[in-house]
Amino acid sequence: MKGSLLVAGTTSDAGKSVVTAGICRWLARQGVSVAPFKAQNMSLNSFVTADGAEIGRAQAMQAAAAGIAPEAAMNPVLLKPGGDSRSQVVVLGHPVAEVGALDYHERKPALLRIALDCLADLRSRYDVVVCEGAGSPAEINLRDRDLANMGLATAASLPVVVVGDIDRGGVFASMFGTLALLSAEDQRHIGGWIVNKFRGDARLLAPGLEMLLKLTGRPTLGVLPMLQGLWLDAEDSLDLAGLLDRTPDRPAQGREVLRVSVVRLPRLSNFTDVDALAQEPGVLVRWATRPQELADADLVLLPGTRATVADLAWLRERGLDAALTERASLGLPLLGVCGGYQMLARTLVDRVESRAGEVPGLGLLPVRVEFAPEKTLARPVGEAYGEPVAGYEIHHGVVSVEGGEPFLDGCRAGSVWGTTWHGALENDGFRRAFLREVAALAGRDFVPAPDTCFADAREQRLERLGDLIAEHADTGALLRLIEGGVPQGLPFVPPGAP
Repeated sequence: MKGSLLVAGTTSDAGKSVVTAGICRWLARQGVSVAPFKAQNMSLNSFVTADGAEIGRAQAMQAAAAGIAPEAAMNPVLLKPGGDSRSQVVVLGHPVAEVGALDYHERKPALLRIALDCLADLRSRYDVVVCEGAGSPAEINLRDRDLANMGLATAASLPVVVVGDIDRGGVFASMFGTLALLSAEDQRHIGGWIVNKFRGDARLLAPGLEMLLKLTGRPTLGVLPMLQGLWLDAEDSLDLAGLLDRTPDRPAQGREVLRVSVVRLPRLSNFTDVDALAQEPGVLVRWATRPQELADADLVLLPGTRATVADLAWLRERGLDAALTERASLGLPLLGVCGGYQMLARTLVDRVESRAGEVPGLGLLPVRVEFAPEKTLARPVGEAYGEPVAGYEIHHGVVSVEGGEPFLDGCRAGSVWGTTWHGALENDGFRRAFLREVAALAGRDFVPAPDTCFADAREQRLERLGDLIAEHADTGALLRLIEGGVPQGLPFVPPGAP
């Protein structure tokens, strides 16, 4: 078979990423060569490909669902929001500019051409390309230069299925309203609906789905049940609490649990670094924004950020700096990753991101940070605690280590560790050794489970997504839409675009 499909959504976080990944996994099971694609992604959660390109972490997850290696063509445009309403624009895996919203709008025609070239390239190499939209396709204020939703669909002749989140309420209104706000040309591409996050007996929904069909002329191609605890790489931070709302399948090994507080920075990035901790039996992970929420933690994790200097100021405004300093003085464990590591430095010199010049850090590690114009994008490997470690780096800050003990690429001083490596905790042997050290310093009778495998846990969850599509979607109708292209003869629903 050959073809493509665009998975759009009535809102952000409706489930586009999950449905796209599920369709990729279901097709891959059928022996179909399939690739994911998202023309434009706005996310602080990113990944580095084997050849050093930065793409959205969701597209890397979807590539894993498809059973292929992620590459820059799968997410040609990535926007990374920073401070002052500006974003870093990453094109084909590398940063090209820092722009405001209006400046970026002017760049969109050129970026659409790049996206279309990437999509054409993927379509030439794979049987099927499953595209993911961004936000809503009915953002009428942005339609004239849209490159991720209907702008892409019309330019590349893609059929579209629209996902709606019924758990939020108003799913029928949002689906009908989405269609009714599109022009006749755009409406031609909408081939059906998928209801996501349904709780209860799907038979109760049947009358509404029949009315939706009569009103729009488009069938519902699936009613997907709510799935808890997927642990999949999120695209944004709309539901950070839900990312840690997980119960590991097995009980703790020791007599006590290990409590981990993760500082919820305003511009938090690559928050998937906590996923591997959250899936460990006996490890309780929670977000923290106040000093009191660090008080009983056995480990505090200071994660990555898109705006290190600005988020360091936020720490100080909330009194978290004093709480972190007190922890270090008491010999209680503290781990800084990437931007969090940089905050632990004695001094930061930033004439690139914040342009604040020289700024004092927390002074908990003997390092100095200077921000470079060129971004470091790498896939380093190394060893710690006698265990192999692989990770990935995404940062402008260049850290000079001036003391302490070596730790991955960073250092350790007492109970404080710092590294620029994202994903290090996904390495099972290293994670267990690190948690044993944390438990010893914190005085906890905690024993890491000896056979927890993070890669297997992620693979099982991708399999659940494939099951979700196989068991709850009209896969025959999806295949006809993918192979048949833009549907013919569907009615126009007024009033259409303003």
